[in-house]
Amino acid sequence: MTTPTQTRDRSGDGPGRPNEQQEPGRSRAGALLLETVRNNMRQYGMLVALALIVVLFQIWTDGSLLLPNNVSNIVQQNSYILILAMGMMMVIIAGHIDLSVGSLAAFVGAAAAVMMVRHDMPWVLALVLSLLIGAAAGAWQGFWIAYVGIPSFIVTLAGMLLFRGGTQILLEGQSIAPFPRGFQEIAQGFIPEMGPYTQYHNPTLLIGLVVIAFVLFQEWRDRRRQLAYELEVLPFNLWLLKCVAIVAAVVAFTLTLASYHGVPVVLLIMCVLLIGLGFVMRNAVVGRHVYALGGNKAAAKLSGVKDKRVTFLVFVNMGVLAALAGCVYAARLNAGTPQAGINFELEAIAAAFIGGASMSGGVGTVLGAVIGGLVLGVLNNGMSLVGIGTDYQQVIKGLVLLAAVGFDVWNKRKVGS
Repeated sequence: MTTPTQTRDRSGDGPGRPNEQQEPGRSRAGALLLETVRNNMRQYGMLVALALIVVLFQIWTDGSLLLPNNVSNIVQQNSYILILAMGMMMVIIAGHIDLSVGSLAAFVGAAAAVMMVRHDMPWVLALVLSLLIGAAAGAWQGFWIAYVGIPSFIVTLAGMLLFRGGTQILLEGQSIAPFPRGFQEIAQGFIPEMGPYTQYHNPTLLIGLVVIAFVLFQEWRDRRRQLAYELEVLPFNLWLLKCVAIVAAVVAFTLTLASYHGVPVVLLIMCVLLIGLGFVMRNAVVGRHVYALGGNKAAAKLSGVKDKRVTFLVFVNMGVLAALAGCVYAARLNAGTPQAGINFELEAIAAAFIGGASMSGGVGTVLGAVIGGLVLGVLNNGMSLVGIGTDYQQVIKGLVLLAAVGFDVWNKRKVGS
């Protein structure tokens, strides 16, 4: 029989152990909160950093940063980098790197331009073929990396040169424009207005309510699962406070977008990617295998992980996302241009590392990549609004990247000690 002193309330909702309640100067709730922060320091740190950057530039720009039109502009302006960052995070988690994504994005954008402008192909068909081109390019690189054993750095460096040259050949050194209106809407459009006239965009308000319900359901379900397996969870009061903070953030963002033109189409695309890839990495077998390969490849192989197939699929996924990013960028410019995609790979890699990726692999989340990309995007937008030159912007972004990676190294050493 279990005695009262043996009963453990891991959630903090019940009485807990008497000696823990009587411990002076330290509550179980505080201990759990401290442990949660320690275990998620990179993610929480970047969220705090993003909030501080937003507050700083909101004050510095006299409120211009969070104007509805500027918030929509930040989303659309950084959409292709965020798409690339999601795929790059998965590549880095698997223990690899991809230097070709910028050139591949430019190549696919050029191919889409040739199909739609020169050959009058319907834009939907051109978009599908563009994604297939990206998948084929990712499969080509994945084959050499996974099955031949050439390091990803070398293969993707060769791919960067190959796709950049292919872009110049396709476009013959000239930009091709314009695109059909439907294709432009991918990067420039907003979901249409519906329903009676109000001061806000009705579909955006509905989407916000759906997001709130989905997030709260996920939080409740995760907590139920953790309690069922007797895992440590936040005390109920802290968990409730966390839910309130999430709802407040979603409401604020929803009202901001709804007071302008509503949700950008590209934001819906990114949300679908975030939910889908996040589910794969968190719940699907292949996602857990990606983490296993990045954490310890030898142990993963001994455990039955098919390392070659998983690596191959990771690069196919990266190729598709690079193709999508190239189409989004071309749609935003309304042109296929030879100079597209320059330094995109560096921005995506920086976003992944700022968002919590580790050089050794096996660490990171898709959401973290989005947070890292938003940190860079808000920095770019805020510095432009206050008139900081592009030269100083590069210096500041370099220091931010160095600080993020340095913090990762420091945190690992501290945990190890």
